Amino acid sequence: MDTSPYEAFAEAAADGIAFDGLSATTSDGQVEVTTPETSVTAPVSAPRGGLAPVEEYITDWFFWHQHAPQAEDRWAFLRWLESAEERSVPDRYEALGDGHTRSWGQLAVTVTLGEGGERRYDLRHEADAGTPAAELTGHDDPREMRDIVEADERGRYRPLKTAPTLVDGWVFHDIDAATLLEAIEYCYPATVANWHREREGELDISHWRETMERQTGIYGVIQTWDRGEGHDHVEWVAEACCADSQCLKRREWQYDGETDLSTDGGDGAFPCREPCSVVVSAARQWTKLEGEQSRTYEFELTPSEKEQLEALVDAVADGRAAEIREADLYDGANRYRTRFLRAKLFDDEGNLCGVPTSPEE
Repeated sequence: MDTSPYEAFAEAAADGIAFDGLSATTSDGQVEVTTPETSVTAPVSAPRGGLAPVEEYITDWFFWHQHAPQAEDRWAFLRWLESAEERSVPDRYEALGDGHTRSWGQLAVTVTLGEGGERRYDLRHEADAGTPAAELTGHDDPREMRDIVEADERGRYRPLKTAPTLVDGWVFHDIDAATLLEAIEYCYPATVANWHREREGELDISHWRETMERQTGIYGVIQTWDRGEGHDHVEWVAEACCADSQCLKRREWQYDGETDLSTDGGDGAFPCREPCSVVVSAARQWTKLEGEQSRTYEFELTPSEKEQLEALVDAVADGRAAEIREADLYDGANRYRTRFLRAKLFDDEGNLCGVPTSPEE
């Protein structure tokens, strides 16, 4: 395959070209090119000199048809990264000269121009957007992303790859399109493909009911949670697991095809097409817990103690407990205030206000 943008373009123009504002045809041994700014002609046998005034358009066409991955979803994603559908070629090239950055979950992807219009990419955590690449740990093998996404900043395993707990401090600098796409796939599996399917109106959504009906074995118990017409429990699951603070996907699945959930689905760039394995595992445990019979317990609390218990639940649920300073004694979830509450209200067996969980105890 001829690697010259001009000669490859002149050869393809025989079948007609219409791309990114450019149109081209050949006639009597001449290639005729029209752009929004100008029209030029050049000999098919030696096109470089005559096509030089529209070089940006030629190299743009050459990259997208000779170098960019041709899979439809990947091709569309790469064009989205540089806002190809919103900007003309000259405007895009000016922006790419300085680097054009877009976010994908917690990733920052910067596109720049390489030699002959080839695109080069920089992939890093969005928290490192302003950090020189030399100050970050460099990678060039996309398979190394598997190790990066394995654990959070405290070294704990990340069961959900789209949780907003991606560690920072790394970079894939000056990589090509294929390497970029493979690294993103390791970080956020199937997000590019599902993003594209949604844009094309082809996203296949599996709602809660149909997903749960497929569960077997130890997970089959979840099916028993659907009692009557109510689905409050599914709202609770979605509120607990599918918020932006817990997952970067935007939930598109509902209770079923006719019944939407009132819980907000989030604002993520890429869609969630079905309850994930983390949601299914959590739902199984909650199904068992919700099967317990309610009991009435009586506790005596001051108004401040009640509010403190509420603050503790909120802090743990929102992942803020570790952020509360030891000196901030005004926060109900402060560690010292919590230890004081435990010393005052819990007996030696850990029962709140000395009240056992089971009356027979």
